[in-house]
Amino acid sequence: MNGPIVGIDLGTTNSLVAVAGWPNPTDPPRVLADNAGSALMPSVVRFDDGGAVVVGSPARSSGPAHTGRIVASVKRLMGRSLADAGPDLPFLPFEVVAGEGDTARVRLPGAGGRNVTPQEVSAHILRALKERASSALGVPVERAVVTVPAYFDDAQRQATRDAARLAGLDAVRLVAEPTAAALAYGLGTRPQGPQNIVVYDLGGGTFDVSILRITPGSGEAGSGKLAADAFEVLATHGDTRLGGDDFDHAVVTWIVARALDANPQLPPPDAQSIGRLKALAERAKVELSSSESSAIDVGASLGGAWGSVPALTLARADLDGLIAPLVDRTIASCRRALRDAQRQMNGEPISAVILVGGATRTPLVRERVGQVFGLAPYTAIDPDQAVALGAAVQASIIGGGAGTAQALLLDVVPLSLGIETANGAFAKIIVRNAPIPAAGHEMFSTQVDGQTSVKLHVLQGEREMVADCRSLGEFHLRGIPPMPAGIPQLRVDFAVDANGLLTVSALERRSGKRLSVQIVPHHGLSRDEVERIERESFANALSDMSRHRIADLLANSRLDLLWINRQLTRAGGLVSAPQRAAIERGAAALQAFIDLAAADGGGAGVDPDAFHAAKEALDRASVPLHEASIKQSLAGETGAGGAGTAGGAGGTGTAGR
Repeated sequence: MNGPIVGIDLGTTNSLVAVAGWPNPTDPPRVLADNAGSALMPSVVRFDDGGAVVVGSPARSSGPAHTGRIVASVKRLMGRSLADAGPDLPFLPFEVVAGEGDTARVRLPGAGGRNVTPQEVSAHILRALKERASSALGVPVERAVVTVPAYFDDAQRQATRDAARLAGLDAVRLVAEPTAAALAYGLGTRPQGPQNIVVYDLGGGTFDVSILRITPGSGEAGSGKLAADAFEVLATHGDTRLGGDDFDHAVVTWIVARALDANPQLPPPDAQSIGRLKALAERAKVELSSSESSAIDVGASLGGAWGSVPALTLARADLDGLIAPLVDRTIASCRRALRDAQRQMNGEPISAVILVGGATRTPLVRERVGQVFGLAPYTAIDPDQAVALGAAVQASIIGGGAGTAQALLLDVVPLSLGIETANGAFAKIIVRNAPIPAAGHEMFSTQVDGQTSVKLHVLQGEREMVADCRSLGEFHLRGIPPMPAGIPQLRVDFAVDANGLLTVSALERRSGKRLSVQIVPHHGLSRDEVERIERESFANALSDMSRHRIADLLANSRLDLLWINRQLTRAGGLVSAPQRAAIERGAAALQAFIDLAAADGGGAGVDPDAFHAAKEALDRASVPLHEASIKQSLAGETGAGGAGTAGGAGGTGTAGR
């Protein structure tokens, strides 16, 4: 497929499209503007009766006649359930309802109340950017590198790919926004050696912080080539429900509270009023980036019953107080990412802090970021354009553009991935902050005789037990020949591609049965869930490890008793009476731990060291039995199939260690 590959920053508030190496291979990256010369396209879509769709600035400036039909900030709904979207709903000037699988949908007013998915809304934005690029470049544009927040999970990334497909675009690569910004930073600098940089990306609806190591290549600054060719993400952290929109929401809440103080009889603001209040809040926020106060004329803007509300004055100090808790959340993420990265930095300092996203123009943000890293933030790159420019650079690299040196992008997995094993334990196969593309595998077996199907439950999280992690999906490997428990050899492979999308495959080695699926969960992680996953993974680390250890002991001990009881039946007469008595005492002691752990609902009250000691004691006591069984087998005294398989057709169970 010929033609340019463009870079697209699909933003919450604004979106951009850029290109590099086109039409000439040495052309530097540039953002493509509309006919009016504007590079930013508001991420706003208006749905009119009859199916007409308006995108961008005209949709954003629509009047009250279109109340409820104007959809903005839809990125925060991508890949989410209605429950996930709950905290945003009071501030959205359109209705959100539950669709299939409780996924969030936008309900449009009118006869029948048509519902549209966030992917459809995003597709209209992407299609408008595609048309802008095709017009500016004079050739059809069919391929794009699309950026996503680093902390987008599998559902949100898949939703972004779906939106691109609906727009008629082949998303050849999804790139994390901080990594794209680092590529843009590499264009204008010439480091003499490896640098550790921080990308602080606070956009309209999402927040990411990433720490990257840039290793310079052979490119020369100003030559049209990249000044650095290796971009390795050391650590990332973030929040997919935190951004400039939340600053606006805080101001809207402040305005409503002040208005009600002046007139407690005011009716609650309707959808149209919410939209106008948000516009007032955003205007005040922008004005306070360069002024000490901003006038907010609520009455003139809203009219009606709210027309009597006097003009308000919002000082910068007031805004700082409103948004300080939100900024504090970003700083906590910065500290966490820095702790995670320090293991690989080997005491090396941070060389630069890059600010990305329009919300980073807020003075309090710049002040706090400078304090936490001890560096004045680097502001030479336009924070609105950095991500799109970096995406264009990556697009040119993928397209083989001669104007860019080869660049190796090493992003990371934001949260650990694995499967459920016996007794509700979580086996991590790819761990958090592993560089992507990433792959890992583990060997498992069955827990039940004659088991012909294994359920593979795929999860994401940092805890040790399934109950504390997030389910991504389930699938079954069927058709395994019935065998005794513990005999099947089940290899489970995880692979995360360059777009951060997960594929899981399973192979039963003895039978050759194989299954491979791409995990596509119905919706993604909420902010509260992300925070809970990470906070609880630390607070409960010791107890979780103990529970996981007991779960493994429980599964392995049951198999041990199964085999020992069989051997006692077959070869018990070949050991002495004292030896058999020792085996039976050991089996009884181990069974007592099994019963206690099973009755305790996970073994929280079981001493894992004592449990392990009982298992080892039985292992030692049963050595003579094993030796006798082997001698019996070698002598040919057992009948064919003496070990046997039970149940014939078998059943379904989870994998076991």
